[in-house]
Amino acid sequence: MAASCTDLAGSSGWFEHGVVSYSNTAKQQLLGVSDSVLQQYGAVSEQTVQAMVAGAASDRQVALAVSGIAGPGGGSEHKPVGTVWFAWGDAVTQESRCHLFFGDRVAVREQAVDYALEGMLNWLESSLQVVKEP
Repeated sequence: MAASCTDLAGSSGWFEHGVVSYSNTAKQQLLGVSDSVLQQYGAVSEQTVQAMVAGAASDRQVALAVSGIAGPGGGSEHKPVGTVWFAWGDAVTQESRCHLFFGDRVAVREQAVDYALEGMLNWLESSLQVVKEP
């Protein structure tokens, strides 16, 4: 995600930082995701990505979070390979979606980047509409 954003000239004006929280420990230590959320719902869940966004976003900033199973292993009946949860938002309000992508590990990751960035743009546009309306 960060590489896609910072590939754009001028991104230093709006991109502050990225956090790679691959392990559950990193999600807890870096983003404040509670152990109870991880134990109850798992790392690849709506609750986890929303907690990641809330932990990453600070005052008047927005964040996006992604957690998924890119494969080739790691999937299950309820969360097959290609399952990816996304969240966009700020410390107070998050929007989340789940999507199932197909292909190998690289294809799943590439599709997830596109989906995440498009979702973030849509979230920002809808947030700006709310601010503009009386």
